[in-house]
Formats: sequence, C-alpha cells, structure tokens
Amino acid sequence: MKNIIERAHEIEEVIAADRRAIHKEPEIGFYLPKTAAYIKRRLDEMGVEYRDCGVLDHETRENFAAAGFGGIDGCTGVTATIGNGAPCILLRADMDALPMEEKSGLDFASVNGLAHTCGHDSHSAMLLGAARILKENEASLKGTVKLMFQPGEEFGCGSRLMINDGLLEGPNPDAALALHVMSDAEAGTVGYVKGAASSSYDTFIVKIRGQGGHSSAPHLTVDPVMIANQLYTALNLLPGRETDPRETVALTIGRLAGGSAANIIPDGAEMQIGVRTFNMEIRDHLAKRIPEMIEHIVKAWRGDYEMNIFYCPLTYNSPELCGELLPFINEAAGAENVREESKPMAGTEDFGYISQRIPSMFLWLGAGKRSAAPLHNPTMILDESVFWKGSAILANCAAEWLAKR
Repeated sequence: MKNIIERAHEIEEVIAADRRAIHKEPEIGFYLPKTAAYIKRRLDEMGVEYRDCGVLDHETRENFAAAGFGGIDGCTGVTATIGNGAPCILLRADMDALPMEEKSGLDFASVNGLAHTCGHDSHSAMLLGAARILKENEASLKGTVKLMFQPGEEFGCGSRLMINDGLLEGPNPDAALALHVMSDAEAGTVGYVKGAASSSYDTFIVKIRGQGGHSSAPHLTVDPVMIANQLYTALNLLPGRETDPRETVALTIGRLAGGSAANIIPDGAEMQIGVRTFNMEIRDHLAKRIPEMIEHIVKAWRGDYEMNIFYCPLTYNSPELCGELLPFINEAAGAENVREESKPMAGTEDFGYISQRIPSMFLWLGAGKRSAAPLHNPTMILDESVFWKGSAILANCAAEWLAKR
C-alpha cells in the first residue's frame, strides 16, 4: 500500500479544487441535487460504486413545513463502498450549507444567497480525497470502507433519513469516523473527547390557538399571548427544579410571537423552544415533561395548540474506538498536534444518530486561528492547506483500523 500521508499531500490541490467547486453553489436542507451530482460525478471518475440513499418520510416533511421549510423535494444522500468483506468502517461527510449570505470576499464565494459558512464543503472534499486514496489501494484493504455523503446536517436529521434507507446495512459498519473543521482553531490541530462529544437538541414548535377579541373585554376571549407567557415562565423553571444542578442544560425559548396591536387580543401565538444537554437521562426526562406542561398549561387557560417536535441525539465518542484510532490519527496529523479536549462541543451534530447505533469517533480539525471568525459567520474563511490532513486522517484510520481488526 502506498504511503497514505504522502499521497494525501500529493493530491492537496485536487482536494482544494473539489472544495471550491462545491463552495460556489451551496444548497440547503435535504435536497441538494447539484452537490450530490458533483459527488457522484467525482466517484464515477474514481471508479467507486455508489447509490442514492435517503428517504424523506411524511412526518419529517410535515415538521419542516410547519417550521417554514416548505417545498422539500426529497433527500439526496449518497453512499458508496470501497473494498469488500468484513470488517467495515464508515467515513462520513456532510454536504449542506446555510441560509445566509456569504461575505468572505473569496474569489470563489457563493453568490446565490446561501453559504458554506458551516465548512461542510471542505468535509465533502476531504472525504472525496480519502476515497481516491483508498480506491487506489483497494486491493490492499482488509475489509470494506463505506462512504457517507449526507444532506440535512444543519436540519438535524439528514443522517437519520439515510439510516432509514439502509445506510447501516449491506454491509453493516462496525465503526464510524467523522471530522469537522473549526475556523477559529489553529490550523492543523486535531481535538477530540471521549464520551459525549456534542449535545443533544430537542426543538418544540408550539402554535397556540385562543379566541381573539377587544382588549376591553378579556373575559370574552382566550388570550394566547398570556398563555405563551405562562409557558415561558414555567418552562424556564424546569432545568433549575427537575435536573441535577451539576449537569448542563441549556433551555432557550428563541421565538415568542403573537398579536399586532395593544388593544387587540389575537387568535394565536407561537413559541419555539430548544433544549440541549449532554445527559441522555436528563434529555429523556425533559422531552417528556415539556409536552406535559404545554398540554396542561394551555388547556388550563382554555386554549388549544399544535406542536411539532424535532430531535437530534448527542454524539457519543466510544472510548474504545478512540483508543484504537488515535495512533492512526497521530500518524496523519502529527502526535504533537493531537489533543484530548476537556469539554465536548456545545452545539449539536447529527452524526449522533450514527454514534447511537455503532461505535463512533468525531474529531475537530483546526482550519484557521483562534482570532478568526467562527463557523456560521458570513466572513468565515478556512485555511485550505489543512484539507490534505483531513483526507489523510480519514483514509489512514480506515485502512489501518481494517488491517488491525
């Protein structure tokens, strides 16, 4: 087998070119026809077999329509395999972008009003680079590498839609690896944690229905704004009274809207509630209690409601798999650049759906500097000189882990 790290260096410009091509035409959500077509064209050029993967179920479609994301045409995930037989390791990259305008000033910046300020374009390019290296060495692989190019990570359930379409079957992966660039971490550094690597995230969109009327006759109305206010207070008390204060819970009511004038009691109001935690028992408790409180408080004030719920589990890094992959990460990134972090990522990663099913490891790859603009910022810029290292990590971990198994 040709030296994987050297080969990743050799194709550095190819990886950057793939990233730039994807970066120019960002797409959001589950339906990414242009991005998926580019991925499949590149896989065709490598001789890698693939299939479309992802089923958009009715409930998910309805939930996102309720959240204001209508007109979703489908799910354009792509999965592929290199090698054959057992064992099998899954390598994952996400492909979707964000609904925001890019202000990076790059000569390949997006001009369609969407932006890859999440870094997912680089993830796809690095996995394409790893695929090229692994395909070139396919005869030497001691098992199967499964590639996962997923949409809808920013929607929090793109990986679930691919799992529902048989992602983890035929062959069944025994382990999974993913990485995420960080624009405000020193270029070339690699971080990881054992155990919880990112938070779970539950979202509750509640549309409260009352009965509007004149503010001079509140007794003839059912005031949905007042009900929403009662809910706001009650829900914010939950973490402090029903969870261990030594645990982390972030409950945010990020949207509370209703009404149009001071002298009008409206017919409806809307709330959007988000909850993050690193403890699954706490998550399960709050996921049960929040709907209970909504039900009883709304009905106590004679209102009614509709509710849509979204859920993304926490990402869990298997300590055993971390120990197995760490030597191969050190080879690719340099041991002096790799460190175990003391805290998990505060945000949410839908790689969590994978990590809840098979042993997994999620890494952070520094692609900038600490003073740089963070992810999801319109001026965010990535250091392309580290992309080869991401490809090297993915390919080296896959090949060496298969060999050791």
